[in-house]
Amino acid sequence: MDADLSRFLADFSRLAEAASRSVADVAGERLQDTLQEYLGVDPGRLPVVTETVPAHRLTDAALLVEEAAAADPAARLAGIGGQERHHAALADMVQAGNAYGTPLAEPGYATVDTGPDTQRRIAVSALHLFHCEGTPLAVLFRGPDPQYGRGAVSVEVLGTDPRAVDGFLGWLRAELRVRSIFKGHVVSFTANEFEPTAAGVTFHRRPRVAASDVVLPDGALERIERHVVGLGEHREHLRAHGQHLKRGVLLYGPPGTGKTHTVRYLLGRAEGTTAVLLAGGTLALVSEAARLARALQPAVVVLEDCDLVAEDRGFGHGPQPLLFEVLDAMDGLDADADVAFVLTTNRVDMLERALSQRPGRVDLAVEIPRPDAAGRLALLRLYGRGLGLPPEVLERAAEATEGATASFVKELVRRTVLNAAYAGEEPGPAHLEAATAALMDETAALTRTLLGGEGTPRTEGEAQDGDGEDFGFVAGSYAAPPSFGYVAYPPRPGQAPGAPSAYSSWIGVDPDRPGGQGTGGAGLEDAGDGD
Repeated sequence: MDADLSRFLADFSRLAEAASRSVADVAGERLQDTLQEYLGVDPGRLPVVTETVPAHRLTDAALLVEEAAAADPAARLAGIGGQERHHAALADMVQAGNAYGTPLAEPGYATVDTGPDTQRRIAVSALHLFHCEGTPLAVLFRGPDPQYGRGAVSVEVLGTDPRAVDGFLGWLRAELRVRSIFKGHVVSFTANEFEPTAAGVTFHRRPRVAASDVVLPDGALERIERHVVGLGEHREHLRAHGQHLKRGVLLYGPPGTGKTHTVRYLLGRAEGTTAVLLAGGTLALVSEAARLARALQPAVVVLEDCDLVAEDRGFGHGPQPLLFEVLDAMDGLDADADVAFVLTTNRVDMLERALSQRPGRVDLAVEIPRPDAAGRLALLRLYGRGLGLPPEVLERAAEATEGATASFVKELVRRTVLNAAYAGEEPGPAHLEAATAALMDETAALTRTLLGGEGTPRTEGEAQDGDGEDFGFVAGSYAAPPSFGYVAYPPRPGQAPGAPSAYSSWIGVDPDRPGGQGTGGAGLEDAGDGD
């Protein structure tokens, strides 16, 4: 070996040794010595039992460990110093360490959300020393740290009595199944870019949407609300008679017709219910969402635009399409679990085959169609309230916007106000008429499509759009696919007996029953919700 290199390595070794000695001297205490004094035996001779907790349950696990430690007035809290705190297991630290031992340090803390408007500080890297049922335990709690290969929460326990160790961990598991800061809140998962798990949870304020602000076909909102919310209000009666509580609701229809807005209304009505929202890539976390919903019931799991990944194996983490993981998660719940799954889709044809192969998972399907003239008028009145526009002007605008969706109507009202602002005037009939003419002009076909309206005005007998041709969208009507039973409602006033009901839904699976035909109703969407 080169003499210069030898001298360099020797000097570097002495430098590292001096640095380690300095750390140990500054810390004052070593992990090994502290554990031996506290436990009364050599910690290197005791087994370490490790429990892992999903990353999104970090706060729940930290609070429970703190609660267990708080029961001991003599409990002590410390931290791990040096690089070991990042990557070394507790067993490695107590059995090996380094020449001078693993130093103790201050615990690591983080501020976490406990609600949409509340926060608190928790120890995310801490050594808890406390007695459990008279036995001293050392519990090293560390939160996820993907940089060092730790994707989950780890709880490592050291104790002289195996029964005390197992008892504490058993208590922790049991409490995590029934207690959580998420209970009663509206939350969504954030995806983990390193692992097929949730990285965290975001709290959302519970939406407040009045029933009068949801414009749907007659009776549709009542049926949806009764199935999602009302059924849970009679949970004890159903359980007493041996009936199941878990349920699935499918809201289907073109983009922009009000599916997301309807979900927002349901979440507001389900006060105190835990709601887990999944969309996009987080749909792959449906199994974890189902477990959380089961633990924190009554609960609602919302899967937005599930058609986008219905046949895509890339979003899931198994050999089957994600939709089958959704159905498996629904099927895996106990019959008496008060959990409602609400699925929304713009392309029911993408889901129909899978749903028919797993009958009973979705027990109510409701169409949220494009609004008819009466629905468009109701939407204009809703979005234009306070503008003072004459009723006859609103009626003309409703007639002129055939094929428009709720999001289209909302933009129409906004452009009316903008036209007035450009003119330096208060909104009036001329501004609404100008906005209507501009949006319905042939040159605005793409704009109409992007707003959820039809790109080109239809004539009688023409298909509405490419999606509708799959199941017979013709001149504002919708033919039920053959694998769904058709449920017709009583004729509206003035409707001929025996004529197709103006409002309908599909429920159950009956391949031999012919599909019916119904005309569109009205829908409402909060623009920007992505419906």
